[in-house]
Amino acid sequence: MIREGSRILLEVRGLRAVVNGIEILKGIDLTVRSGEVHAIMGTNGSGKSTFAKVLAGHSAYQVTGGSVLFEGRDLFDLSPEERARAGVFLAFQYPIEIPGVANSHFLRLAYNTVQAQRGKEELDPLEFEDFVRDKMKLLEMNPEFLDRGVNEGFSGGEKKRNEILQMALLEPRLAILDETDSGLDIDALRIVTTGVNKLSTADNAIILVTHYQRMLNYIVPDFVHVMRAGQIIKTGGKELALDLETRGYDWVGAEQPAMAGA
Repeated sequence: MIREGSRILLEVRGLRAVVNGIEILKGIDLTVRSGEVHAIMGTNGSGKSTFAKVLAGHSAYQVTGGSVLFEGRDLFDLSPEERARAGVFLAFQYPIEIPGVANSHFLRLAYNTVQAQRGKEELDPLEFEDFVRDKMKLLEMNPEFLDRGVNEGFSGGEKKRNEILQMALLEPRLAILDETDSGLDIDALRIVTTGVNKLSTADNAIILVTHYQRMLNYIVPDFVHVMRAGQIIKTGGKELALDLETRGYDWVGAEQPAMAGA
């Protein structure tokens, strides 16, 4: 169901992409409107993470066909940095460590860069410290993480919380969460998903990339899309994720030849 007052944020048509000469995305179609949560599910190698990285502008992936509009703008006209400033956010499956760069400095630079793009006031270090500490409460993070190197020595759960902290600070229009549930224990999953739910509004949208239903027990999607071999082969509501949990992915693939024959 399309929500009243919602508008199209992302429109993907026939998207194809290759990496190292191998075609991974083979014609993706997807429309995402404000206020929506879309879950993209599938087995390893189906193209889920490639899709996320292509949207963010990862240099290793070459777009060979199709189009992507973000708020009416051609996404491929924008560099990765411009996409981020425009409101596209990617939470990585494997967040990298940046030793020697204090987390507080990194977060403040990212925040102020986006603020400048939006014509809003930037924060000095003291103002930002109060601001970010308040956001950290959302994710039950210890303020001491601000003084450590970016993700340096963080556990898997702490790295994922730090990713969602960035989301809380940057307030993106489109947040793409690439297997954010990977490596999280049940308590960390609860904290991270609670934070994501609080950041979801009628003005933004979220794309969740995940293997498993368990994350969708906490973040209820409006749409579930199943990817296989670089294409979205089935779309449904939240019930589809429950079917996948109990029946696996093989039955979805088995439907495709029958549908094509029909």
